[in-house]
Amino acid sequence: MKNIKKAPRNRTITLSNEEREKYRSHLLKLTGPASVENILNSVINHDIFKVVDLLPSGFVDLLFIDPPYNLTKRFNLNTFRRMGVEEYKKWMDSWLSKMIRLLKPSASIYICGDWGSSSAIHLLCEEYFIIRNRITFEREKGRGSKRNWKNNLEDIWFCTVSDNYTFNSDKIKLKRRVIAPYRQNGKPKGWTDEAKGKYRLTYPSNIWTDITIPFWSMPENTPHPTQKPEKLLAKIILASSKKGDTIFDPFSGVGTTGVVAKKLERNFVIVEIDEEFCFYALKRLEMAEKDTTIQGYSNGIFWERNTNPQTE
Repeated sequence: MKNIKKAPRNRTITLSNEEREKYRSHLLKLTGPASVENILNSVINHDIFKVVDLLPSGFVDLLFIDPPYNLTKRFNLNTFRRMGVEEYKKWMDSWLSKMIRLLKPSASIYICGDWGSSSAIHLLCEEYFIIRNRITFEREKGRGSKRNWKNNLEDIWFCTVSDNYTFNSDKIKLKRRVIAPYRQNGKPKGWTDEAKGKYRLTYPSNIWTDITIPFWSMPENTPHPTQKPEKLLAKIILASSKKGDTIFDPFSGVGTTGVVAKKLERNFVIVEIDEEFCFYALKRLEMAEKDTTIQGYSNGIFWERNTNPQTE
């Protein structure tokens, strides 16, 4: 595979052939049942359908799943093909039902989808979990379509195993610009007047408009076609886990879940079938040892998209 030459402002992460050889020796390949100690903070290069039965029971505090959506899409060497809703639900059930064993009684579950897969996710989650909410985030990327409405949103279904679960609402507040700065007795009501502008801290809703999908000038960007942003994972991990908890991602792609878990002092176990994507995950994990920043999140606060004066 050829090394990629980038334009000067292109910050996309790339791999050299030398790095591929180095990271290949760091991949975990399971050949039998594994203990938590064997897999903790590892990148497992395997087919989740074949490896799920080898994983230990009851080790997961937070399960994040970003499976192939119900559309025809090529992922490097693998292609997923669109199917009927009922067939997609059965496909999901073939692996999700096996993951229940891995969860702690207090675990939370987040499953990603789009308009074509959300109905199947909803029906399946009702069979196994307590559905808490459906998050919809604005996916502001792409030029749209002349024959249909631009697909500009994605869903994340939030579920729990039981009524005993973690939710740290104070850890995920959003800092927003104040449009109508109301005052009472001459003093700001519910907002602060800062040097860079007027801001209000708010609890997050289930509509997220502050997410930026990684693109070529962002240092977290990779060649993966459906890479989730670090900021999105940071919201979920901070909300639904504690330091030292274990996050599991069975379709990890280029490892965003593991990278953010590491930056936020959580443990992780990630599984990815594609070796090249695993190499990117390992490189990003290596980079996270020196740089723990997350774009759009600083000093314990999430910022609206393109409003953080420290990054403008």
